[in-house]
Amino acid sequence: MTAPALIERVHSRFAERFGGPPAALWFAPGRVEVLGNHTDYNEGFVLSAAISEGVVFALRPAEGARGRLLSVDLRREAEFDAARPAPTPENSWANYPLGALHFLLRQYAAPPRGFDAAFAGDLPIGAGLSSSAALTVAATLALAELHGLSVPPLEVARIAQRAEHEFAGVKCGLLDQISSLFGEEHALVFTDFRSLDVRRIALPPGAAFLLCNTGVKHRLVDSAYNQRRAACERAAAHFAARLPHPVRALRDVTSAEWAIAKEGLDPEAARRAAHPIGENERVLEGVRRLAAGDAAGFGALLYESHESSARNFENSCRELDIVVEAFRRRPGALGARLSGGGFGGSVIALVEERRADEIARAVEAEAGAAIGHATPVMKIHPAAGARRIR
Repeated sequence: MTAPALIERVHSRFAERFGGPPAALWFAPGRVEVLGNHTDYNEGFVLSAAISEGVVFALRPAEGARGRLLSVDLRREAEFDAARPAPTPENSWANYPLGALHFLLRQYAAPPRGFDAAFAGDLPIGAGLSSSAALTVAATLALAELHGLSVPPLEVARIAQRAEHEFAGVKCGLLDQISSLFGEEHALVFTDFRSLDVRRIALPPGAAFLLCNTGVKHRLVDSAYNQRRAACERAAAHFAARLPHPVRALRDVTSAEWAIAKEGLDPEAARRAAHPIGENERVLEGVRRLAAGDAAGFGALLYESHESSARNFENSCRELDIVVEAFRRRPGALGARLSGGGFGGSVIALVEERRADEIARAVEAEAGAAIGHATPVMKIHPAAGARRIR
């Protein structure tokens, strides 16, 4: 679905349900992680991109403190007290915007206002493109304007994150929200997760991204994630006791130091630590290669990243590996890797733009045959970040 069609769908359903058009609409894009896997909670670096697909959120003030929220996609509606938003187990989909409202009112002590709102998205289901972050970011921006609040982008990201944590029960970092807010056309978002400094890095001309959805639901169960995070924390404590400089997180350890000082660390934790340590170095090298216009060199880092995921962090799976190898065999495919938490989900690939359609068709056919079900491949266009659209 094109963005204009999505806008029109939300606008028309709002008018149909609430008896008139919305006052304004906001759009927040989904995101794709390009390089920098499991580095965010290790205070490291990530390259990501906002994409052209996302969530449209329409809103109009209403009398009193009544709130009404319509999910156009689910065809469901929730009513609530806008002065006292609380999580709702029967309408869990509503907890994302309700959480945004709750934390805005609490943080800024704004007088509550009633409103009618509706939203819908065009992000592919199960592709790992962060539809929940897009919804909470769009809702936070809309509700901030409704209450006359000027909220800095990083604070919007934190409020949206808290909404997911405490209302929706989804533990997430800030990568999704930052990517959605700071995206730019034909550029990647570089984030330092220690300082939260954000900047944009232009893509070389002639390069394009493809995303292949393996159709495998993320096997990132809480225990697997928690085990890897705990291993990274054990490793950071180990290196802090052995290196002659402060180590607050694995971001402070180089690959050379890892090789020298890993003695005494349990082998599993050592392998786990090698991944984010190497990823941080790959992100910084990737920034240098992008600045030099070296798309092929940047793509090679994506292949290296996937190898480290499979070997060191063990957050790949058979289907992800099949797709990466299918890309590797295609002339013009410069690099590919799993994107996001792993254990399923999608593969992001950097390709020569002139060959993008040909590569997409070939990988879709080859990977689908090997896996045994459809593995759709779509073009991903780095796009502008969240914004008011009407």
